[in-house]
Amino acid sequence: MKLTRYGKFGYEKPGLFDEQNILRDLSAHVADIDPYLLSNLSKIEGIDPIQLPTVEGNPRLGSCVAGTGKFICIGLNYSDHAAETGFPVPSEPVIFMKATSAICGPNDPAILPKGSKKMDWEVELGVVIGKPAKYVPEAQALDHVAGYCLINDYSERCFQDECEGQWTKGKSCDNFGPIGPYLATRDEIANPQNLSIWLDVNGERRQRGNTNTMVYGVAHLVSYISHFMSLQAGDIISTGTPPGVGKGMNPPAYLKVGDVVTLGIEHLGKQRQVVVAEP
Repeated sequence: MKLTRYGKFGYEKPGLFDEQNILRDLSAHVADIDPYLLSNLSKIEGIDPIQLPTVEGNPRLGSCVAGTGKFICIGLNYSDHAAETGFPVPSEPVIFMKATSAICGPNDPAILPKGSKKMDWEVELGVVIGKPAKYVPEAQALDHVAGYCLINDYSERCFQDECEGQWTKGKSCDNFGPIGPYLATRDEIANPQNLSIWLDVNGERRQRGNTNTMVYGVAHLVSYISHFMSLQAGDIISTGTPPGVGKGMNPPAYLKVGDVVTLGIEHLGKQRQVVVAEP
């Protein structure tokens, strides 16, 4: 299933995309695409999408997951990305948190924060937890995954690297976490470690890669993180980005008002954001 949420921010309804990519309304069957549903997807597995009402027009898509408790990110998880940013390949996964208030829809505006000088892009594979996980062996880790989604892990490099403290402050500005357009349930993705991944800025290809070059794969990450904190249904893990970020260019290039960022992952759809100034 390709589960999504649509409508005005804060008032999204649950839906899904059928095999013809037609948006269908799920609200007669579930309240939302939230932890309650993600922990037991069998509640909707028998639904025939063709029997669901179609959603007319072209509504806004919200984040494909509601009620996320933790937004966990993995840094430097592609060796060539680590090299372009001047860091060594980490000997174990680098974990940092992104504020859940950064979460927005896949095509919502990308907001250039006040005082920003180095706003950057990062296309990433997102992993959404369904079954709670704690001290999970790697061999069973994927059993705890509800599905996968597309994420743009926006970063403000000055806030992240040049200000005191941890990376979180450069990762958590409003609209720095577009998620969607849909959550592909685990049965839709045969192998999360073989998905092509790309990002363009103003129509120019900046990032191109494949999840098969991750330093630490999805199963390892879920297992590893579960040894430091319990993972709950609705939690999101953003698994790192391939090379081609603005910081790694020569000279470095960063986003400005009016820029258009488009990105996608094989089988997980596309996103489009226009950079706007913070009101």
